[in-house]
Amino acid sequence: MNPRAPIPSGRLEARVQVPFSYPVLFCRDVFSPDQDTLCQALLPQPGAEAPPRVLVWLDAGLADAWPGLADRARAWFTARMPGLDLGRTAVFPGGEAVKDGWTHVHGMIRELNHHNLCRKSAVVAVGGGAFLDAAGLACALFHRGVNLVRLPSTVLSQNDSGVGVKNGINAEGKKNLLGAFAPPRAVVCDLDFLSTLPDDVMRDGLAESFKVAIIKDAAFFRFLCDNAPALSQGEPAALEESVVTTARLHVEHIAGGGDPFEMGVSRPLDFGHWAAHRLESLSGYALRHGQAVAVGLALDTCYARFSGLVTDRELEDILTGISASGLPVWNDLLEQRDASGQYAVLSGIEEFREHLGGRLAVTLPRGIGHRVEVDRMDTDLVIQCIASLKERAA
Repeated sequence: MNPRAPIPSGRLEARVQVPFSYPVLFCRDVFSPDQDTLCQALLPQPGAEAPPRVLVWLDAGLADAWPGLADRARAWFTARMPGLDLGRTAVFPGGEAVKDGWTHVHGMIRELNHHNLCRKSAVVAVGGGAFLDAAGLACALFHRGVNLVRLPSTVLSQNDSGVGVKNGINAEGKKNLLGAFAPPRAVVCDLDFLSTLPDDVMRDGLAESFKVAIIKDAAFFRFLCDNAPALSQGEPAALEESVVTTARLHVEHIAGGGDPFEMGVSRPLDFGHWAAHRLESLSGYALRHGQAVAVGLALDTCYARFSGLVTDRELEDILTGISASGLPVWNDLLEQRDASGQYAVLSGIEEFREHLGGRLAVTLPRGIGHRVEVDRMDTDLVIQCIASLKERAA
């Protein structure tokens, strides 16, 4: 019996760096024949190779609000990129329905396979944040990555989810349990799409504006408060300024914060979200994301006040500004109890800890325009905050 050869000493180390760059572009009437913004998105770098094949996917809610949108998109490609192989336009559900498990992601993957897309091909996905989350996951999985050009169509997707690098779906009763980090090829925000949003859906995105303003930009927070009545009515100038500023703050953090794929613990852009995600799941996703985030911001800001991080005046300014913009700062689900009699929302803290990798880091405001991360949440204090918000709502 021959002795085995000794294992060589030392170790191998792979140090991999993959740079990502994608433009976030704003325009109007993206499918107008003389509009070239989508050309810039499909060819984001000088000398870039055009995709050999492109599919256009539409959010069903957007398609209903904009009759003929699919025909306009096809006409644009025919006029501006005549040599392109353009497959059929597919329509998928929007809202949380498209993120409810694998059903619609599988449908998207079947479309990609049916049209034989290669890794050089591209999908142009037009719709709201949940729709783009699902489309992004399908594209990230197929051939380990097909180019995705996002055309977000709501306030929330243009100022937050659509300009980032996350994709995902809900599963096992948990928000965004399954997903992938996959930067898009480009993002094109057509501000005209905002004109047909229902008022309540329009206001949802304002929660993300308050989120970044409270912890990053005091001047922007004052703008939101001063313009809250106009924003609540969707006044175009105020709304568009809030969308562009919020998108800028998100993009600056993702690109310059040093942790775009969230390998570390700190999650400043998840301020208010540990409770928001839990409230969404408790409601069976009947509570929209923007509404849940607004309540989560109120709860965490109240916690910051009880912890001595913000003043009474700052707490009141934040709650008043959110409310004046048409968003809630209270929801009865905050008081819902689980089978053991505990407040059900509190399990969101442990779910968030698990999501972060086992160590808790909750972002709280420290004054307005600044933030701090805490590594524990006093559940008794959270319950006091719930009681305080209920009293204020009453």
